[in-house]
Amino acid sequence: MTSDATRDRIAEAFARVPREPFLPVAERQNASDNVPLPIGLGQTNSQPSTVADMLRLLDPQPGDSVLDLGSGSGWTSMLLAVLVGPAGRVLGVERHPGLVESSRAAIEAVTADPADQETLAEVTIHEAIPGALGLPAEAPFDRILVSAGAESLPDQLVDQLALGATMVIPVAREMLRVVRDGRGSDELTITRHGRYRFVPLVVGE
Repeated sequence: MTSDATRDRIAEAFARVPREPFLPVAERQNASDNVPLPIGLGQTNSQPSTVADMLRLLDPQPGDSVLDLGSGSGWTSMLLAVLVGPAGRVLGVERHPGLVESSRAAIEAVTADPADQETLAEVTIHEAIPGALGLPAEAPFDRILVSAGAESLPDQLVDQLALGATMVIPVAREMLRVVRDGRGSDELTITRHGRYRFVPLVVGE
C-alpha cells in the first residue's frame, strides 16, 4: 500500500522535526525511546513507530489539506506540515487548552527560521469545538489523522472527508484506513491494520 517514495518522505520528516521540543522538559531525555511519553493532562506523545505506521497508512501528499485530530503536543502536526509542503495546510484540534498553548509555542519555536516557512505547510492548532468532532466549517479534508481511540467510526468525521480522501483512525483498538468512495456515509472502503492502544476520543466539551 505504501510506496518506497512515501516511506522515504516520512523518514525525512522524522529527521527534520525533532521530538524533543514537543515534550515536557523532564521527558526530553527520553525522546529517542520508541515509547509513548506523557505530556500532561493524562495525554501522551505517541511512540514514533506508531506515528510512522499511521503516516504510512495516511499517505499525505504535497498540497493536501489535513485535519490532525487529537494533536496533543503538536509533533505529528509538524511532521504533516513537512509531508504536505507549502501548498498544503494542517489544522490540529486539541481539547485541552494547556496543550493547545504548549503545542503552538513548540511549533512557533521550530518554524522560526524563514527558510522553514517556505518549505512547510502552515500549521494552526485549534481548541476543540464544544459538542463537535473535528472542524466541520473547514471541511472537506484530503486526509484526516485521528490520534485517539473511538468505539465506533464517527460519522461526523466521515462527513468531513473529501471524495476520494483518506482517514486513519483507531476504532475499538484496531487501526482503520478509511477511504471515502462516494457521498453517502456508507460509501467507504475500510481496511484493518493491527491493534493499538490510544487515549479515548472525546467530543469537545
